[in-house]
Amino acid sequence: MATPSEFLNEQYNDAMSIVGSKETITSKLTETEQALINTILQYSESAKGVLTVFITSVVYKILNPQQDIRNHQDGIQNGYSGRTFDNKNITPFLKQHKFPAMAESGWLTRSLEQKVPYDLNYTGSIKPDNLKGAFLTLLDNIQKGADCKEYLSFMLQGLIIKRNQHTIDLAKPTALSINSILYLLGNHFNATYKAEGASRLPVLAFYAIYECLINEAKRFENKQLLPIESHTSADARSGRIGDIDIIDENERSFEAVEVKHGITITLQLVLDAYAKFQTTPVNRYYILSTAPQPNEEEWGKIQDEIQRIKNVHGCQLIVNGIMQSLKYYLRLLDNTFEFVDKYVNLLENDNALKFEHKEKWNKLISEMS
Repeated sequence: MATPSEFLNEQYNDAMSIVGSKETITSKLTETEQALINTILQYSESAKGVLTVFITSVVYKILNPQQDIRNHQDGIQNGYSGRTFDNKNITPFLKQHKFPAMAESGWLTRSLEQKVPYDLNYTGSIKPDNLKGAFLTLLDNIQKGADCKEYLSFMLQGLIIKRNQHTIDLAKPTALSINSILYLLGNHFNATYKAEGASRLPVLAFYAIYECLINEAKRFENKQLLPIESHTSADARSGRIGDIDIIDENERSFEAVEVKHGITITLQLVLDAYAKFQTTPVNRYYILSTAPQPNEEEWGKIQDEIQRIKNVHGCQLIVNGIMQSLKYYLRLLDNTFEFVDKYVNLLENDNALKFEHKEKWNKLISEMS
């Protein structure tokens, strides 16, 4: 049988998968039940004790179905120690996943520590009144046979979504070598995430590189780096020819970059790219991927097409790996911290990214020796 910690993390991972990149909760609960749990979510920051006691009660009931979880203290007849279970399992779990949490336990709140059951007549001064009503009604529902796993899933999904909406302070190490930066980026791009958005990370890295180069490289004198577009903007609709676009002093396409994450570059991708830029005067066009180079036969076809495009259009089309290109560009910078600074700023402000993408960056930094 799973330990409480193992069970909680399993339920958390399930909730992360359900939420994915959505900002809505998926649930089979009735509208009334959802409204009650949403009330606890609404006050989760200001009433951390209620949140903690509710989750403790739900989890304990799932693992100990015979227990009346309204009897939350050993000193209450037929009771159990909710505080002990919380101290060992719930509060550490909430802190681990950056959810609202008490310093030690939800039972250290005067309004929740009274030695009487959490029944509908509970006299503790839980404020506001609608929060008290929601909390006691939910515990009453649980004791009457409500679907506790659905309650827990709804709550965890809601906490994940609220967490995604919060800002997170990201680390900006100042003295990283180029190899260390590449190590961080590679692990950041290729980590396993529950939510979509990882494909955005190499785009942001290259945009950060161009934010540095536009002011340093002679090639970009009098050129303009266009603002990065949202993750969902279609090139055809926006008029852009790449994920990253630079225009000249006459506002004509000068250079563009298309970034593929986990997708091997094929001849068809090259043909699709040419279809986007063939009517523009773009001088250089990059297609970069985190995936390995295609097989020898496909690579030969790609090289033939690159030469044909050069002859017909004049654009220098470059197909390469993302990490090789990043290594080359980082060597061109006077100060690589400027790149780190710009990459982190983009991570903080990009709407396509979720908490886990940002948290992963901090975790990678903390694990560096």
